[in-house]
Amino acid sequence: MTHVLDTIPAPPAAVPVAARRPRAGFLLPLALLSPSLVFLALFTYWPVVEVVWDATHAVTRRGTRFVGLDNFAALFADPTFQRALLNNALYAAGTVVPSLVLALAFALALNGAGRVRALMRALFFLPVMIPLVAAAALFLFLFLPGIGLIDYHLARLGLPGANWLGDPDLALAAITVLTVWKNAGYYMLFILAGLQAIPDEAKEAALLDGAGPWQRLRFVTLPALRPTFAFVGVIALLNAVTQVDHVFVLTKGGPSDATKLLLFYIYEQAAERYDAGRAAAATVVTLGLLAALTTLSLARGQGPEAAR
Repeated sequence: MTHVLDTIPAPPAAVPVAARRPRAGFLLPLALLSPSLVFLALFTYWPVVEVVWDATHAVTRRGTRFVGLDNFAALFADPTFQRALLNNALYAAGTVVPSLVLALAFALALNGAGRVRALMRALFFLPVMIPLVAAAALFLFLFLPGIGLIDYHLARLGLPGANWLGDPDLALAAITVLTVWKNAGYYMLFILAGLQAIPDEAKEAALLDGAGPWQRLRFVTLPALRPTFAFVGVIALLNAVTQVDHVFVLTKGGPSDATKLLLFYIYEQAAERYDAGRAAAATVVTLGLLAALTTLSLARGQGPEAAR
């Protein structure tokens, strides 16, 4: 005899909410990220695609023609580009390392509370607030041969002056000094933040072990600041390639191409010579160098863990 309960169909198994709405957890983050993704696509990724397209094409009277790597071959055969590449390498080495060393010195000296230290931090940061064009105009009065402030004080000391911006051996060093003065205070802020993030326990343990100031700096402070230096180093490298306003104001790439940097070379090829293909090829090379240096800097900043 069949039981009455056996004839009642069993209720359907409960379906989890995540199974019924598999896309619910995906659509909301995508909707929130969509404005940023659209912005990146329009102003970052699409321009990169256009630059790569222009670098592999040439504009002729008959229209656009695919030329492959011809623009790159002509670029590396150009002695002016070779000079600009060398100038930018020297400029980066002369600005990144001194700026970071000065920023570290400022941060170590001004780390802590106090009105005097706060005032000095504001003074060191003040050059960052000055636009680069205005800073270049200010340094133009310093570098004027004979009547500039540098030559004036050298003459009072009985020392000869120099044509700081007109001498090919001195011009690149002159704009390097300007860049270091302009950026050191900016990097100081990041290093100050890194110093304040070092645990007090590490400092106290070093003091209990009898470590001196140099040993604490070498074995406690600098290892703790490695990620900070990696991040600041990337910013400094980007500034060394992208900051070119002072070159326009002070030297316009001269004398004798002594201060012609990569971005100024790209500007010349695109805006003055109307060679969009070579300018795009130089841009692709610059982006590749920046990507490689950024990856190397960030990998080294993670320490031995990144290598494993």
